[in-house]
Amino acid sequence: MAKIAIKFKETEIGPIPENWEYLNLGKLVELIKDVYLPTKVEELPYIGLEHINQQTLSINSIGKSTDVISNKFHFKNGDILFGKLRPYFRKVYRPKFFGICSTDIWVARAKDGFDQGWLFYLFASEDFVNFASSGSGGTRMPRADWNHLKNITWLVPPITEQKQISEILSSLDDKIELNRKINVNLEKIASTIFKKWFIDIGDELPEGWKVSVIGEELDTFLGGTPSREKHEYWENGTVPWVNSGKINEFRITKPSEYITEEALKKSAAKLLPKGTTVMAITGATLGQYSLLEIDSSFNQSVIGIKEGKFLKKEFIYFWIATTINDLINAQTGGAQQHINKNDVNGFDFIVPPNDILKKYYEAVNPMVEKISNNCFQIQTLSKLRDTLLPKLMKGDVRIKGLRE
Repeated sequence: MAKIAIKFKETEIGPIPENWEYLNLGKLVELIKDVYLPTKVEELPYIGLEHINQQTLSINSIGKSTDVISNKFHFKNGDILFGKLRPYFRKVYRPKFFGICSTDIWVARAKDGFDQGWLFYLFASEDFVNFASSGSGGTRMPRADWNHLKNITWLVPPITEQKQISEILSSLDDKIELNRKINVNLEKIASTIFKKWFIDIGDELPEGWKVSVIGEELDTFLGGTPSREKHEYWENGTVPWVNSGKINEFRITKPSEYITEEALKKSAAKLLPKGTTVMAITGATLGQYSLLEIDSSFNQSVIGIKEGKFLKKEFIYFWIATTINDLINAQTGGAQQHINKNDVNGFDFIVPPNDILKKYYEAVNPMVEKISNNCFQIQTLSKLRDTLLPKLMKGDVRIKGLRE
């Protein structure tokens, strides 16, 4: 793939590649409204807005049709799912399976003569998402308006080039998806090892083991948010800062925002090192947990548990993953959705002998490091895809050796 000599033709809008044309979206794609009413008998994969990640063109989980009510839409393998509810941004996914989805998601399918893969990346482009947002209707929960969007004109290459653009971008997404699957499997294996070594040990602790509490064994830190009114705390910041919404990410490889060194000194925010286990302690994200893959600070709805001399991230992270529901239920009683730093510090914590921990780390550390490397590779590949996407879609970059 490279820039090549491109012949242009003049249009009323301006010069475009000579074999491309401007077409209304309504000529390219149709919305599928194959309505389905879930039953308690037939179980199908279900995708709601909560299952589609923002920005990443991926999902975080899949629901079940037997757990939902009211009308839903059928989708087929390869259909385009586009979250139309604002202010959700770029919730776009292309499933490789059959199922149902929320009616707050468009199910889009290419018309004859147009490539479904290319259209998926059109829907995923920043320009498309911005147009969808600009035409949103409603006040309380604005929704993208298809009648507005279908008349927007888009630059469309011939079908051969559509397919080649799709192949280039899909190859990156396939590698991203493979890395995600590898990470899921590695996480399951590491979690299984942890449970076998430290959870399924019977009612009595082996000799040399002890029961303590988190606060006695490890340092915990509550985050903070520098004042938004002080521009000097946020403008040109260089210190990573994470909000509680990021804690639902598998691993944290980049911050939500950056704050300044002054903000770090004069606010409750604290910079903690890579390898810190973080957990959300209030609101909709209560009980979410993750692992910092970068040095970062975070807001007051997050607690960080820092590695100790012998108790490392490979133990702390999987201890929290295994016991987080017990911690929440013990403190909230299922009602008040909040836990605090004292709740975390006072939570029971099993401490194995150092020789046992050493053997455990030898078994699990390579998996944890592989997960980390894969996460950063996913980040690099995603950035490359998102850089190429608008250039390929607009014809700024063409594919060398086009097969006409």
